[in-house]
Amino acid sequence: MSQALSRLHDAVCNGSFRGIEGLVQEALDAGHTALQILNLALAKGLEEAGARFERGEYFLPNLMMAAKAMSTAMAVIQGRLATEGAAQVSGGTFVIGTIQGDIHSIGKEIVAAMLEASGFRVIDLGVDVKPHLFVERAVEHSADIIGISALMTTTMTHQQKVIEILKERGLRDRFKVIVGGAPVTASWAQRIGADDFATDAVSGVRKARRFVER
Repeated sequence: MSQALSRLHDAVCNGSFRGIEGLVQEALDAGHTALQILNLALAKGLEEAGARFERGEYFLPNLMMAAKAMSTAMAVIQGRLATEGAAQVSGGTFVIGTIQGDIHSIGKEIVAAMLEASGFRVIDLGVDVKPHLFVERAVEHSADIIGISALMTTTMTHQQKVIEILKERGLRDRFKVIVGGAPVTASWAQRIGADDFATDAVSGVRKARRFVER
């Protein structure tokens, strides 16, 4: 990896978003394409931040800063990516929200920020979202994935209602459904018919990528 790309990688990984636009320009001036910058520096820097989080070396604020650094850098090269024909930049469309009866938003917002930094188009429905709205917004925005957050055991049953509505409307096969939140488990996701579950932002983004890359 060149010096220019290495500096960009480290800036994203360390969450150093101030001045990162200049580092992107340096990499462009050095002859790197926007796609090279994305794949070799930005994406790998964010992946390393995620790996550090999983090892317990980083905490949620570190992830947020890394996501902000990547988003700031992406704003510089987005136009160039389009002209280079980098269709793979788009990770798909992800509708996300905290389910009805639950007003916790921090975890959902971190997931949304990480998804956007990873190339997803994110439709954030907010908190206390009625089950039918997840379905309606997913159809409206031609989403690929629906993400349903619940931070309380008393609201988890509403996650199941979203899947029931999808089945009732003949839409279940059209969207992948990921459920998340502190009380959510693999057995719960399997029980309600979700495609997968995530307990944190890093695993959520990884699983979302896996779905759109198939």
